[in-house]
Amino acid sequence: MSQIVFTPRESSGETRVALTPETAAALRKLGLTVLVESNAGIASDYRNEDYTAAGAQLVTDRKSALQTADIVLRVRKPAADEIALLKPGCMHISFLDAFQDKATLQLLAQAGVTTISMEMMPRTTLAQKMDALSSQANLAGYAAVVQGAARLRRILPMMMTPAGTIAPARVFVIGVGVAGLQAIATAKRLGARVEAFDTRPVVEEQVRSLGAKFVKIDLGDTGQTAQGYARELTPEQIAKQREGMAKVCAQSDIVITTAKLFGRKAPVLLTADIIARMKQGSVIVDLAAESGGNVEGTVFNQTVTTANGVSIIGSGCLEATVATHASQVYASNLLNFISHFWDEKQGSFSLKPEDEIQKGCVLTHGGAIVHSQFK
Repeated sequence: MSQIVFTPRESSGETRVALTPETAAALRKLGLTVLVESNAGIASDYRNEDYTAAGAQLVTDRKSALQTADIVLRVRKPAADEIALLKPGCMHISFLDAFQDKATLQLLAQAGVTTISMEMMPRTTLAQKMDALSSQANLAGYAAVVQGAARLRRILPMMMTPAGTIAPARVFVIGVGVAGLQAIATAKRLGARVEAFDTRPVVEEQVRSLGAKFVKIDLGDTGQTAQGYARELTPEQIAKQREGMAKVCAQSDIVITTAKLFGRKAPVLLTADIIARMKQGSVIVDLAAESGGNVEGTVFNQTVTTANGVSIIGSGCLEATVATHASQVYASNLLNFISHFWDEKQGSFSLKPEDEIQKGCVLTHGGAIVHSQFK
């Protein structure tokens, strides 16, 4: 009897879905029975008939599907009442927010569920095709520029007109990770003059390769972690960084902040003093709003305007604003993970506790929390 994989409809306003018709067909080829809750993909523009055409079975009894599934694929973490429905030994794969929500992790362990956290996927060459954080950040960087441009009452490109020349808008990107690089590339495509800053000098070449100017602020010794994240700065370094950024922000039309500390509250980079020096009508897009915000005055999931006319966009999960493609790449990340460890002879997922990828992302198994960072 083939194993059952189930994708429920997301709740809490989440527009993405963990399964697309394309990945449903691929999972069927592996030998899995694919169940998807009716209308699970509607918010991402994937229709019920697209799933059935791909060989998936539509279900309306969510409770029964959760109880029978061997593998559950989601975007967001499960609710406590649904964890109790999962059968012992099943595998649950999703984003988990485990650093902030240890109670859910404990419930998953107690339920005997093998839990895969997509946030914890190692950032290695082998796991690159499974790296959901990067695939989603890429789209968030694009969406940040689009939202900033929509709010700005100016155009981004230079324009030569009979009435005179319109100067290009100035965009300043803070944090040159995956989201920052895509923000730079998108703003350049739209014709803006782009500057960028990161505490890691190693990214300067990447910034220049995209046609942007790298802003240099002497912070002393910084560097990055083994996983490629920026290291936390000292208070003295933060003060230097803020002053250097303030000068660039004062002449920028759009500022995009992308600085996140993995598993921790986002650092505040733009204080009220810096914002007070910015131009009337300028826009800040805070990509770290969901984890506390990089900007003093950010309100999660709201856009606020300061006394001097600066708009601060605090939208959480900007990648969900382009849900069709966000779902496409996320579902592909899940498929690549399952396919990589699929045992064709056994017709099941092969758990390998000593495998470097699984060691990084398997959080619970056999009734216990097994990941070293959460034990």
